[in-house]
Amino acid sequence: MTSETPPTATALVWLYRVVPALDSLRHYSFDIFRRDLIAGLTVAAVAVPQAMAYASIVGLPVEYGLYTAMVMTAVGALFDSSKQLINGPTNAISIAVLSAVASLGLESTEDLIAVAVLMALMVGLIQTGIALLRLGDLNRYISHAVVVGFTAGAAVLLVLDQIKNLLGLSAQGGPHDHFLGRLWLTLRQGGAIHPQTLTIGAGTIVFVLAVGWLNRRFRWRVPELLLGVILAAVVVWAAGLDKPLKDASGDVVRSQVKVIGAIPRTLPTLSVPSAVWPRTDWPLIQKLSGSALAIGVLGLLEAMAMAKAIAARTGQKLDMNQQCLSEGLANTVGSFFQCYPGSGSLTRSAINHQAGGVTQWSGIVSAVAVGATMLLFAPLAQYIPRAALAGILMVSAFRMIDSHKLAFHMKVTRMDAIIVLVTAISAVAVSVEFCILIGTFVSFLIYLPRAARISMPELLLTKDGMIRERIPGDPECNRVLIYSIEGELFFGSSGELDGELAKIEQRVAGGARVVLLRVKYARNVDGVCLDVLEGFIRKMEARKVTVILCGVRGDLLKVIQNVGWEAWLGPQRIYPEGAAVWSSTLQAVDRAYEILGTDRCPTCPLKAADPAAARGWNYMI
Repeated sequence: MTSETPPTATALVWLYRVVPALDSLRHYSFDIFRRDLIAGLTVAAVAVPQAMAYASIVGLPVEYGLYTAMVMTAVGALFDSSKQLINGPTNAISIAVLSAVASLGLESTEDLIAVAVLMALMVGLIQTGIALLRLGDLNRYISHAVVVGFTAGAAVLLVLDQIKNLLGLSAQGGPHDHFLGRLWLTLRQGGAIHPQTLTIGAGTIVFVLAVGWLNRRFRWRVPELLLGVILAAVVVWAAGLDKPLKDASGDVVRSQVKVIGAIPRTLPTLSVPSAVWPRTDWPLIQKLSGSALAIGVLGLLEAMAMAKAIAARTGQKLDMNQQCLSEGLANTVGSFFQCYPGSGSLTRSAINHQAGGVTQWSGIVSAVAVGATMLLFAPLAQYIPRAALAGILMVSAFRMIDSHKLAFHMKVTRMDAIIVLVTAISAVAVSVEFCILIGTFVSFLIYLPRAARISMPELLLTKDGMIRERIPGDPECNRVLIYSIEGELFFGSSGELDGELAKIEQRVAGGARVVLLRVKYARNVDGVCLDVLEGFIRKMEARKVTVILCGVRGDLLKVIQNVGWEAWLGPQRIYPEGAAVWSSTLQAVDRAYEILGTDRCPTCPLKAADPAAARGWNYMI
């Protein structure tokens, strides 16, 4: 009698796998809830000022950053494979969105909002598609040097972009001007430095750095970013800096400090992105498709890098395809609640882990806390100066850079240094959403020639019947040549393989009768290299030289069988790898001496009629 799993149990297993936050409830306790609650509230204290600042990067009203910090954080927490990752608006993605929309020439804030929300939908669908195609593990092919270079470049770009807000300058240049060109025009033609604005911005930077140092020194948990924003807002409100100062005649003697203005005291509502319904703007979608793909990949890299870093400390097993699905659903669902693209936050995820967050529910606590803050304290936010947000963003930018990893990659090899520099420079000189693709392309250009290198050392049968690599001074065998083909035999290495085989042809001219090719370390053989190898074997056959393959691994043997080589060469010219080291090669050597018979060179190490018996080798057949 067989027992079947009830359908309800099967459905629950599937639900727990797709929604990991529900799975964590099976072992939930009051102590875990307490730790998640504390961590979630701590994250929210940082998320509020960060979300407003990141929305300012794109040029969006600050409430859209808060919407993203609510909806994306909650949805991501439900589906995250990582238990401590916090989704929402991030530095890097905000800069990438800014770079993507800068060239569109948008005329109004409403147009910018529509484009940003559309990008969230496109990014989410791309990421969901990557998850459904099970391509989550492809991130391992992107060099860590690229990620380090991207982080450094994005940090520099962020600092440069916030200079105007820190100094109180008016932005200059049009949307079609390059970022560096707009920065130059702003510095030259953006007006004089506003003293009060600079004082507030610089003061915020000093305050945040000082409190951050005290936190590390005394292990405090003071939310320095939130406190810095609050103090700056209090100063602006108390001193009336948000209004211009006029003299008795009504002339302005001191212009006002720019503030973010009033925030609506409402939560995001469900609505279809306006660029999709009621009329789909296909030309706009086509324009944004390249940037959406780049931002989607960038968001996955950012999220997975942080998830891996935390998992390395907690020992948690991660499902990268599930993490891709989480990022995709967070962006897709977020687009229906006026969110712009986001990802896993490096800063808030680290804070969540350090504050003791145990499960994904700490992220949901954070999302609820951000929503409550928006409803209760929105009127007070109108006094927050943009210079203070600029100061916070600059501090966050410098904190993004891991100086130890940057120094390591700049020193470890010249190739790593080139990849880091090209990626970082591309972030500023080209665009941040494409710099990671440029860096990856350069890393492939550097790696492929190295991957295409193959070596074919000549091997030698010693007098005691063992095989080793031949060294200068060893006697040459003019009848049997033994070579080991080592490396990746794909199309990129076909030219080098052909050149190495040509050298063997020159050796064959000395009177060789048998060529042994040990292919144990020939990996990933493709059709191009197999064609080169077949050409060599046929040339040798035309010269009455026998080619024997030995050390043939199971995967290569299957390829050989598929193309009909087994029938062509026969079992006495193909020797699969054995259980003992060199056993297959020694079998091939025995076969070579059978072919030679008495036709051996004077230096032949084996004169006996039965070479295997002479050396006493017991190999496994």
